[in-house]
Amino acid sequence: MTQSPSSTTGSTAEPSPAEVRRVALASLVGTTIEWYDFFIYAAAAGLVFSQLFFTALDPSTALLASFATIGVSFVARPVGGILAGHLGDRVGRKKMLVATLLVMGLSTTGVGLLPTYASIGVAAPILLLALRLLQGLSAGGEWGGAALMAVEHAPPGRRGFFGTYPQIGVPLGLILANVVFLVASSATSREQFLAWGWRVPFLLSILLVGVGLFVRARVSESPVFTRLREQRARRSAPMLTVLRDQPRALLIAIGLFIANNMIGYLLIAFITSYGTRTLKLSSTTMLAVGIVGAVVWGVVIVWGGAWSDRVGRKRVYLIGTIALLVWCFPFFLLLDTASLPLMLLAVAGLGVGLGLTYGPQAAAYAELFPADVRYSGASFAYALGAIIGGGFAPLAAQALIGATGTSLSVSVYMVVVCLITLAAVLALREGTPAEREAFVLGET
Repeated sequence: MTQSPSSTTGSTAEPSPAEVRRVALASLVGTTIEWYDFFIYAAAAGLVFSQLFFTALDPSTALLASFATIGVSFVARPVGGILAGHLGDRVGRKKMLVATLLVMGLSTTGVGLLPTYASIGVAAPILLLALRLLQGLSAGGEWGGAALMAVEHAPPGRRGFFGTYPQIGVPLGLILANVVFLVASSATSREQFLAWGWRVPFLLSILLVGVGLFVRARVSESPVFTRLREQRARRSAPMLTVLRDQPRALLIAIGLFIANNMIGYLLIAFITSYGTRTLKLSSTTMLAVGIVGAVVWGVVIVWGGAWSDRVGRKRVYLIGTIALLVWCFPFFLLLDTASLPLMLLAVAGLGVGLGLTYGPQAAAYAELFPADVRYSGASFAYALGAIIGGGFAPLAAQALIGATGTSLSVSVYMVVVCLITLAAVLALREGTPAEREAFVLGET
């Protein structure tokens, strides 16, 4: 559906600067908590779950099974994206943001309360998998709503910058997850950490979710959605409309995210296990390395999003994708030295490419899909890109190293996904800043 400027002129007032800041803060806080919940599972999968929930298997197979549960949750993400996208395009962005945060918090707290294999046998990994699937459903619907709330509230010419607020939630969630695990593991012995220390980060989720719900309940609905509702311009089946009318935009959006998500999940979930098991370093060291990588990633996200307002999304994506491509082999060559300064350089270099390919994403997705199907299109593309890219990246990386005996096989894997994203970047078409602005507002 396209709309003329006159058709979108309604009684809805433009958001005030204070409201824009409040929405940006709500997007940041909510996504940080959401991804903290998602990432503590990934950290625990690499550190303890193989020893607690898959003890019937041999150690190497148990680790693969533990990593597989990370990937299985990605299967639920498109379902979450479709459900949240449909409701977000029909009943509003704000309501879905509250619902997804609540589901994530309850499922994460459930993991922290879950008995292990030693207590209830095979029911333990089954329940663990069920709770992880709920996390996947929530994550599939969360990002689209948070991104669109930030972008659709943003002032003219600054949608790239304000779109970074939900994006920063990913590295901040990773930093928070790693810090909490670092404190928990440092404050307990190995036996205590396996017995109960690992549960603390999961149980903290219920407090964080309470904060997030309080912040999100105080923001107003997106002005773009409000205008659609006033003019009764909402679709009855937005996802079907995306598949029928927006296949090119959908494929490009999926491709833009594949390399970022795959390589991001190496930083999020794989290198901690790789460093402790293969390089024989302490979990404390590897968690600290991950924190440094996430800090660089977060800083560059803000820079990349703001830069895209000046030079366009495509140019920033192109530079970021080439940076990731160039860093694929140096990353593991530096990591394998087990030298802390060189390992920090490895993750910092990775963080630059990740930030440049994640910072402009919220604005780019909003500019790819019409307003009346935007939540559905953005959420579904994000979820599918996550499945293809990062869903099974830690599992695939572990399997490649086991089969080839060298981490450089993972570098080849990284190159392949970067080339896929590069093709999507080259296919991305951009209008003028004024045309992009009007499209986001549903005025063209």
